[in-house]
Amino acid sequence: MTKTLKDYAKEWLDTLVVAISVAMAFRAYFYEPFNIPTGSMQPTLYGNHYQACENPGVWQKTPLKWFNWITSGREYKELIAPFDGEVVAEKRADDGRRVMYVTSALQRSKELKMPEDTLSYIENNFKSEGLNLQFIPHDRLGRIMVLHYMNDEGTIGNPFRVKKGRKVFAGYDTTGDFVFVNRWKWHFRLPSRSDVMVFSTTGIDGLMQGTHYIKRVTALPNETVEITKNGDVIIDGKVMPPLKPMIGARGEKTPMPNPGRSSMGYAMSKPVTLGEKEYFTCGDNSDNSLDSRYWGAVPEEKVTGNASCVFWPILNPRWGTIK
Repeated sequence: MTKTLKDYAKEWLDTLVVAISVAMAFRAYFYEPFNIPTGSMQPTLYGNHYQACENPGVWQKTPLKWFNWITSGREYKELIAPFDGEVVAEKRADDGRRVMYVTSALQRSKELKMPEDTLSYIENNFKSEGLNLQFIPHDRLGRIMVLHYMNDEGTIGNPFRVKKGRKVFAGYDTTGDFVFVNRWKWHFRLPSRSDVMVFSTTGIDGLMQGTHYIKRVTALPNETVEITKNGDVIIDGKVMPPLKPMIGARGEKTPMPNPGRSSMGYAMSKPVTLGEKEYFTCGDNSDNSLDSRYWGAVPEEKVTGNASCVFWPILNPRWGTIK
């Protein structure tokens, strides 16, 4: 019996449905891709980040720029003022990053989503032109920031007005690392200290709901943990060595904590004793990490899995097994 085009189409459709079903089952029960959103796990894992650059070179010209993005995750971007107005940075409600835009009394155009550390690049860009400008919070929680003139005495002047067509920022936008999360490993053994854990934020007070975070396991169930101002991690009264290099700036190798260094961003206010099924997690970039020191322990039922390896970008010094 001769097959018709309809028969072939039905066979291909059946095969496609089976393939999609297998892929979804694999994702749900074995390995799930996860994109690192922020720099809280540096230098182990990098989130989306920017690097100022005025001369991107030949690799950012078509068609090489597409090959460069596929292999390295880097893309050159420019933020150009769409009209006369003030330069504003506003914290988003969904992921905590800031959105840069130029605003006027009549219109507003969001131009570029970027991490907060990009704001310093913009300030420095104008300082190179002899303009002393700084982003100043405009509400109590610091959600809205406006670029202002700064007087020689350090006092705040009027908001800076940018002209239409002016370049506000130019540089590389590099995607955060993509990792595979091992969803089956912890069905056979419990998480260990220093494992990199991905967990759901839903139901955890103080966190944005409906998303996932990635942190390193610092303390285990039933342990009492304390982190001092000089960076000591104390578990059940015993000083532990740092799990990873923790302190540093985006784009640089993070150095070890200095003995006796005072850092209120590192320390906890008081020791915490974990419950029977709770984990205490911290970011490797501890001075720039919102973690269990601030919002408490992670319940076992919120754990998604163990971040096992970085699989993209391909040309990535962190590609491969996560340690």
